[in-house]
Amino acid sequence: MIDNQLGIRKPRGLTAALSILTTYTPGGGRVPYEDEVGSDGLLRYKFQGNPQHYTNAGLRAAFREGVPLIWFFGIQQGVYLPFFPVWIVGVEAEQSQVAVALDEAQRSLPIGGVSSEIERRYSLGITRRRLHQPVFRQRVIQAYESACAMCRLRHRSLLDAAHIIPDRDTRGVPAIANGVSLCKIHHAAYDENILGIRPDYVVEVRADILREIDGPMLKHGLQELHHHALALPRRRADQPDPVLLEERYDRFRTAS
Repeated sequence: MIDNQLGIRKPRGLTAALSILTTYTPGGGRVPYEDEVGSDGLLRYKFQGNPQHYTNAGLRAAFREGVPLIWFFGIQQGVYLPFFPVWIVGVEAEQSQVAVALDEAQRSLPIGGVSSEIERRYSLGITRRRLHQPVFRQRVIQAYESACAMCRLRHRSLLDAAHIIPDRDTRGVPAIANGVSLCKIHHAAYDENILGIRPDYVVEVRADILREIDGPMLKHGLQELHHHALALPRRRADQPDPVLLEERYDRFRTAS
């Protein structure tokens, strides 16, 4: 299903390509898809070397025939998140690339700079939901070894990748250093500024929450996290960016 060397899998006997691959980039490197979204909201995938190579011919054939492919995104060395179906909806020969739709709805949108602002935002929203968010979640949770950085909960289905700078912000890129693995309760508390994370990776609880008297969830789940050290990824490059944490912490202090 995957061609690790060429990135494009075009089996013998098939006219069109079967799958495309984006390799894992360790923390500190450029996120592979970060600069590959066009102004129309569609993702771009580069040709492999010579545009006339049989793998690239397989991409052009997939476009002509309108057949779906699988897109494998690396979330760890040797671990991939598959997206299926995706479609080649345009060949941009001058840029040695193809335009890729992640959703049926994107297949009918104009390609290039002719789409309206509404269509562009709609397409970007699809790309964010279908690709950026799932890949971001998997990469962040992998970096934190499938545990909440605050309470150490290890039930993966109950974990989220919390953005430090929200993804609605232009600087809220889906990079591991802009994320923290949190359980759903602590993610919600972080988003609501009930909890804050200082640039030195220490958790703070909002003053009014510390004064509240309630049941064991408040006491053990929130209040006892005050001045608690965040559990960090082993790789320094995967740890939260202190500059981003400081900006988010300022918002928490304002809310307090």
